[in-house]
Amino acid sequence: MRRYLAASLGPSGAVADCGPLTGGGFAAVWWVRLDDGREVVLKVGPPPQVPVLRYERDMIGAEARYLRLVAARAPGVPVPALLHHGRHPELGDWLLTARLPGRTLWELTRAGADVGPLRAEFGRALAALHAVTGDRYGYDGGRAAAPTWRGAYPAMVDDLLADAADWAVPLPVPAARIRELVARHAAVLDAVRRPALLHFDGWAGNVLAVDGRDGVPRLSGLVDGERHLWGDPLVDLVSPLLFRRAEDEPDDPLVRAYRAASPFPLDAVARRRLGLYRLYLYLLMTVEMPSRGITAASDPGRVDRLAGLLDAELTDLARTPPFRRPLLPDGG
Repeated sequence: MRRYLAASLGPSGAVADCGPLTGGGFAAVWWVRLDDGREVVLKVGPPPQVPVLRYERDMIGAEARYLRLVAARAPGVPVPALLHHGRHPELGDWLLTARLPGRTLWELTRAGADVGPLRAEFGRALAALHAVTGDRYGYDGGRAAAPTWRGAYPAMVDDLLADAADWAVPLPVPAARIRELVARHAAVLDAVRRPALLHFDGWAGNVLAVDGRDGVPRLSGLVDGERHLWGDPLVDLVSPLLFRRAEDEPDDPLVRAYRAASPFPLDAVARRRLGLYRLYLYLLMTVEMPSRGITAASDPGRVDRLAGLLDAELTDLARTPPFRRPLLPDGG
């Protein structure tokens, strides 16, 4: 820890105390208290020789780029201040950020707290993030991308299917069938005409809150932006309602607040796009399991649940006829 802090902050980076932070699956993450009282977070990526999924290449660098983007172009969205992004032959690739206060939305929900106002704040923060426009669709850094969302999304799926083949991950249907279903419904992606900045990993463990004066949790941070990409804002309504369907819960505080800040119709086109994005997330969560050491023996509940969810989305796509009419921007 002293070596990382010295490489990041120089002589001012003296370590007083430190410990691991849990909940992530890609990087090693530790909190650090400096001898001047500051608290920071150190995130260290896998060593270069460790195989990763295609979209995970240079993810530590991707988070550094995300933090700079948000600080410059969406300053109202609370993210950790980037203190240093380093690369070193021995230390690898790492980030040092300020440590934000608060408990996670996951912890608060399990504790029975009133999280409705917090979820609404999160919805408004996502709308602010989505106001940032990029120059591509998909990922940056040489990963899956294209000039259109209709081109980028299938390329992202193709990369996951190639990863599934590399890691011998069993899928509910052959990869060719998944590609066929994505191509069958790709016309709905033409409604997306602007590459918005997406967090993509907005599950409850990445949302931080502190108690307000009234005792109700208030948003203090949105962390772990290393999986960010550019595309359809509806992508960011999937992870925050993990294992649920945003289109079936229009009165969820997050969905309602998001639509108030950035209106969109919950019509058939939006529903079809949301289905495609759930397919991508469940496929990703399935394909990443071997690289995380997750097996049917170690976590049968996760394996079975994801298999069922992925199969359900594929079944929906298989039985639904494709759209044939031209689409207006944003699902009109």
